[in-house]
Amino acid sequence: MKVITSPLLSSLTGVRHAFFTRHGGVSTGLYESLNVGRGSKDDPAHVEENRRRAAAFFGTNSEHLITCYQIHSANALIADRPWSGPQEGDGVVTRTPGLVCGALAADCAPILIADTTAGVVAAAHAGWKGALTGVVADAVEQMVRLGAHTADMVAAVGPCIGPASYEVGLEYLERFEAADPANLRFFSPGAATDKRQFDLPGFVLQRLKAAGVETCEWTGQDTCAHADFFSNRRAYLQGESDYGRLLSAIMLTTAA
Repeated sequence: MKVITSPLLSSLTGVRHAFFTRHGGVSTGLYESLNVGRGSKDDPAHVEENRRRAAAFFGTNSEHLITCYQIHSANALIADRPWSGPQEGDGVVTRTPGLVCGALAADCAPILIADTTAGVVAAAHAGWKGALTGVVADAVEQMVRLGAHTADMVAAVGPCIGPASYEVGLEYLERFEAADPANLRFFSPGAATDKRQFDLPGFVLQRLKAAGVETCEWTGQDTCAHADFFSNRRAYLQGESDYGRLLSAIMLTTAA
């Protein structure tokens, strides 16, 4: 099993984290091999085995791997025990040791946050829409509700589509500019006059800092550009019918 880790998060005690790649699972074909996306068209038995393997990486079972039914929202949910069924949202927050907070992505930005002083962690999924409408701020706010402090938070944005791969139309630029003219700095000229390149990880890092989380980093991997990762954009460009989902996850190993 091949995972990416954040130097910032790795420097902390009392937490374990991983940005999983597509390697180490049982899925085949388009989903080879660690596809954890229940929303994909992969064999459900393969997806569940992959989730079991990912949970085992944290020394627990798949019941304790908590992920949302993601809807590109700005909502993060608090978990104090395993969920009995799917919950709609785009972030999971806990102060319960042994619960693994997870986010799924295939180009969108996964975010892992920890306050080890208070003993609170979170995982969030931020595509352009969730990032713009506030999922980062809501994840931070839910952590604060559980006793965390932004000054003590450390965050990492994991593998996601990089600015060189993320071509968008002018309607994106206009929507971001309408929200805040300062957002224009995250867009650069595209190959055509009606296209722009969007810096999603840079924007998400800015949203973290705006929420008070100054200690944060991007791990630096462009999912669209590297075959180690699932990518919605790459699948579309190659004419593939579907794509797998990557897991990013964090767990408290000890109580505060």
